[in-house]
Amino acid sequence: HFSFREQPIFSTRAHVFQIDPATKRNWIPASKHALTVSYFYDATRNVYRIISVGGTKAIINSTITPNMTFTKTSQKFGQWADSRANTVYGLGFASEQHLSQFAEKFQEVKEAARLAREKSQDKIELTNPALNITSHQVLPSPIISSNGPGEDKLFRSQSADVEITTEKERLKKMFSEGSVSEVQWEAEFFSLQDNNNKLVAALHEANANVDQWKKQLAAYQEETETLRQRVAELESQGAHDSSSENNKEELSQTLEELELLIKAKDEEIQMLKSQKCGRWEAEGEREETLQKLQELEARNAELERRLHLAEQTLAETLAEREKIENEVTKVAEIMDVKIFELSEIRQGLAKLVES
Repeated sequence: HFSFREQPIFSTRAHVFQIDPATKRNWIPASKHALTVSYFYDATRNVYRIISVGGTKAIINSTITPNMTFTKTSQKFGQWADSRANTVYGLGFASEQHLSQFAEKFQEVKEAARLAREKSQDKIELTNPALNITSHQVLPSPIISSNGPGEDKLFRSQSADVEITTEKERLKKMFSEGSVSEVQWEAEFFSLQDNNNKLVAALHEANANVDQWKKQLAAYQEETETLRQRVAELESQGAHDSSSENNKEELSQTLEELELLIKAKDEEIQMLKSQKCGRWEAEGEREETLQKLQELEARNAELERRLHLAEQTLAETLAEREKIENEVTKVAEIMDVKIFELSEIRQGLAKLVES
């Protein structure tokens, strides 16, 4: 348990693992999701601890001592041994930067714990003269309890030395036998679970966008059919106009291209719809799908622009034909006037000849 007298000095998020006590080789995940892992300082006892709580249970409660070492076993995974808890803790981080920050803080806290221990030892030696040892005295070497510098010193016998040496060898063996590949696999597995949840949400959003594109496609097809009917009407009206024939051929070709674009877009939508039941395994697939949707949007914009251009071209063609017809009418009227004037001149000449 930790009290409110302890203050957090650094926090991060990581997937927490503990070494399997049975095999000493495999890692056991402490939770299904990433947890908050924090460094705490207990001012009353002058000790530092790493604490992580999952629900109402303390997943990590490790008191940091000067002889502890934090080891990076991969770009996103690190571990340290806690002899007091008789286990090895492993942390899987989301990035190499988070791992480096945690390792740097571990080194800082470890150094602070060493200074706190030395200060406590000096204080005990100054206040207890009976602990001073003369030159001819030989006593067993002392160790400090990992519970903190505030407790009394304990003296160990030779059998205790053997047990501690054996414990250290066992911890070293646990480090050497730990499978780095299995650690990386476990950490990546939980990261992929988080990414998979994000991809599923993106898939639902993509499906909604596909339905919207299908509605827009139907509207474009209806507009294309309307344009096709208008072109047919123009073709029947301007069958003898050579310039109009060229424009009609261009418009027909444009409409064929638009139909091909619509068909290609419909095929892409069907392909996206058939893929929506599959599970995406990587972030790249989601980005590729979003890129395809963006391309569909660009194609739809181009389709609308070309439809507008075709309609404008048809309007200009009709205006040009009307203009030509007006000019022909004016020329015909001028010719009628000229013919009438020529007829009067001829009549005048005939009268002069007769006279």
